[in-house]
Amino acid sequence: MEHDPALEAHEHAENAKHATHARDPFISKVSITVAVLAVLAATAGSLETVEGGGAITESSEAVLAQDKATDAWNEYQADSLKRHMYDIAAENGLAHYRGDSAAERDAQDKARAKADEAEKERDARIAQSARHEARHHWLTGAATLIEIGIALSTVAIITRRRTFWFAAMGLGAVGLVLFATAYLN
Repeated sequence: MEHDPALEAHEHAENAKHATHARDPFISKVSITVAVLAVLAATAGSLETVEGGGAITESSEAVLAQDKATDAWNEYQADSLKRHMYDIAAENGLAHYRGDSAAERDAQDKARAKADEAEKERDARIAQSARHEARHHWLTGAATLIEIGIALSTVAIITRRRTFWFAAMGLGAVGLVLFATAYLN
């Protein structure tokens, strides 16, 4: 016999529908549990996507900041070469190049400051990207456990066994802890 997940899902839904019409208090409680878990899973899944996007964005911004730093360090090196050439000219009897050498030193200082600022921005962006990525991982675990809890709730409805319902609520609770941990770290 061939396994058809869509047919199985439809059968589970039909069983849950029939059980709800039976006005069984257990089924009502489990159905409420499913609804709560579904909201938690949807929220965790949405935030997981947001955090993944945040990690990518911050990582891209870090690359741009590194490019700015590299450009500034290249400018610093070019100004350094010009300053050394002016120093050599001044030492060989062309004293009027001393002013140009001083101007290049000032340009070097400005280039260094730009490079240092860009590197600080890069480091901050990398740290922020890592925070987003860590949250993303915690939320992935939370969503997974909560979704398994939903599946166990369905099994509880079909089998009318409290063990599955308690396991579903336990997984939902652990998922909720992971969800909270994502934002407490």
